[in-house]
Amino acid sequence: MNREAHVKLADEAVTKAEKLAGWAEDAARGDGPHKAVPYAAAGTLWDSIARTHLLIAQAIPADTTPEV
Repeated sequence: MNREAHVKLADEAVTKAEKLAGWAEDAARGDGPHKAVPYAAAGTLWDSIARTHLLIAQAIPADTTPEV
């Protein structure tokens, strides 16, 4: 996997984390506070995945040719 692929995966993971954070907030404010913790935990996991992909991308030289 090249640098660009890891950045793309990080972006997708951040999008999932943001969505789950919104769901957790909505659940905490609404009638489903029991759902807030699982949504927040899943959002934290996706945030961690995003950070990991960014760290891997930073470790790969920028001039790496794309995979075919």
